[in-house]
Amino acid sequence: MQVPITRVGVGQDSHRFLPHDSAKPCIVAGLIFEDCPGLSADSDGDVVFHAICNAISSVTGVQVLGGLAIDLCHKDGITDSQVYLEKAMETLDKQTIQHVALTIEGKRPRFQKRVEQMRVHIAEVMGLRVDQVGLTVTSGDGLTDFGCGEGLQCFCFVTTVQV
Repeated sequence: MQVPITRVGVGQDSHRFLPHDSAKPCIVAGLIFEDCPGLSADSDGDVVFHAICNAISSVTGVQVLGGLAIDLCHKDGITDSQVYLEKAMETLDKQTIQHVALTIEGKRPRFQKRVEQMRVHIAEVMGLRVDQVGLTVTSGDGLTDFGCGEGLQCFCFVTTVQV
């Protein structure tokens, strides 16, 4: 009998908001938030999908954002972070994700009313059940640049198992 191997990956991502007159949409967890500008990044700047990619990279050792995504963005013009996450999922090989835990810090946009919608979308993209995706949000109460409304930060923990 083979003993299952459990791994925990951690990932983080953060981006500043663009100026208010920017036409770039604010995309978080693959959803558009109308009430604030987009995030400064070569891609769509989706801090949730980027943090998940980084957590997967910490489990697999494959640099998704630092490698695969750069090629997709700069060579192929792909700026959709969902594509990066799908590529990250492919690097898991025989590992399966058991749980994803996320926390977002930012004064804006207001996430509370859309947390469940974000969980559902993350689960759909990753091929998980909604109960395998945990998501918390905090305003940061003005203690950091994120809490002052300058940008967004997301931390992610991914638990995988390999049998």
